[in-house]
Amino acid sequence: MSGVVLVHGLYHDPQHFDLVVGELAAARVEVAVPELHRGSLQADTEAVQAVVDAMEQPPLVVGHSYGGSVITGLTDAAHLVYLAAFVPAEGESAARLGGSTKLLASSIVQDGAGVTHVDPAAAVEVFYADAPIERATWAASLLRPQKSGCGCGVPERQSWQSTPSTYVICTQDRAIEPDLQREMSRRCSSTLTWHTSHSPFISQPGRVAAVLRSLLFPSTGHSQ
Repeated sequence: MSGVVLVHGLYHDPQHFDLVVGELAAARVEVAVPELHRGSLQADTEAVQAVVDAMEQPPLVVGHSYGGSVITGLTDAAHLVYLAAFVPAEGESAARLGGSTKLLASSIVQDGAGVTHVDPAAAVEVFYADAPIERATWAASLLRPQKSGCGCGVPERQSWQSTPSTYVICTQDRAIEPDLQREMSRRCSSTLTWHTSHSPFISQPGRVAAVLRSLLFPSTGHSQ
């Protein structure tokens, strides 16, 4: 594998991965963080596929939350990591899989014209409850409005069926029900269980980076 591609979820931004990028850069790992918000799952997947295709060798690709639907449709990834993410089977979308908590649903504000956003004050609890408050507040400030409909997109292929994959279950998740994560994790080659919030790249970036390094360099052992 030549490097790592980090794929964010709905409402999020490439900057949310900055702490993990810093950890990986210190280990001289090539990292790419494509921006989504292209208006549809197909457009988001095409944007990430272009980044994957530009890598020198097939990369390790991480999908967070909705990003799991995006990475499911890719080709030529060496390994897929689903971080509290959706793992759609044939004909499934993130919306059809469901699993959003009532807390998340109550935190989404309609902006009109098919655009929504997450209340930043509520986002700290929904996404970053186990992070230091200063870091959680910073992460909430980066959240962006989101066009509706992306979550209804169905991946054109199910790459987890032929590509090695790891699922990270986040048991303290307040955005996607952990029980659904456990169910989806059975579709992956291996599973890790962390007692973290929906966004461990904010609360425990070193842990995220350690697992990615262990997948890139297996001789170092698999970090839990």
